[in-house]
Amino acid sequence: MLQPKNSILGRLEIVPPAIFFIFILMETTTPLHNQVVFCDFDGTITAVETFSGMLSHFSPALSAKLMPQMYSRHLSLREGVRRLVESIPSSSYCEILEYSAQQPIREGLAEFLSFLQKQNIPFIIVSGGLRGMIEKVLEVNGLTNLVTDIYALEVETDEQYLKVYSAFEEGTELVAKSEVMKQYVAQETIAIGDSVTDINMSLSADFVFARDRLITYLESEEKSYLVWNDFFDILESFKQKCFFS
Repeated sequence: MLQPKNSILGRLEIVPPAIFFIFILMETTTPLHNQVVFCDFDGTITAVETFSGMLSHFSPALSAKLMPQMYSRHLSLREGVRRLVESIPSSSYCEILEYSAQQPIREGLAEFLSFLQKQNIPFIIVSGGLRGMIEKVLEVNGLTNLVTDIYALEVETDEQYLKVYSAFEEGTELVAKSEVMKQYVAQETIAIGDSVTDINMSLSADFVFARDRLITYLESEEKSYLVWNDFFDILESFKQKCFFS
């Protein structure tokens, strides 16, 4: 009997049996992960506002004008961040990386990442900042191999001024964090953040660890969260599993 062209059985007639399981995975709705952690970088992984600090250092006048507008949500991150980064000369990029290498990370990060790796829980960095800055901080602290993936702004230095681009530019964001989250299938998604760039990611997550400005934003959105100070706090919550449903 002929099978419909688009049915799984119809497709299996022309596919070697050795890769039968691939089609089964494609058709199933079973999550690939129990949990996935999505974490901001600037002011979250770093103990200080690294990206905004860099913008204030290399583009002080424009930063003083635009940052308050972004924090108050009167100016979109997509427009504000692009204008700021692209006001910086490309010749300053090496200095930007050197600036990043000097920034401290928040306590407990290495221990938390080691725990996640042992538990096979992916740790995804999702940032509206520059990928090069993130990679430099991870490299300096020996954490590169403990991070599953990084989604952030890519930068071009070929022209007089920096140019940024993102595969996840959408709506009001240069890096639409909630869209990045859709790349992963999990029973539970956990967001970790601290500020305005983490609002949509937090609203899309099952559980949120929030600090600083993000708390105020989530209160206004009536989104539940757990307060954290450093990654030791989050690690303890994971060990106790006090937030899992």
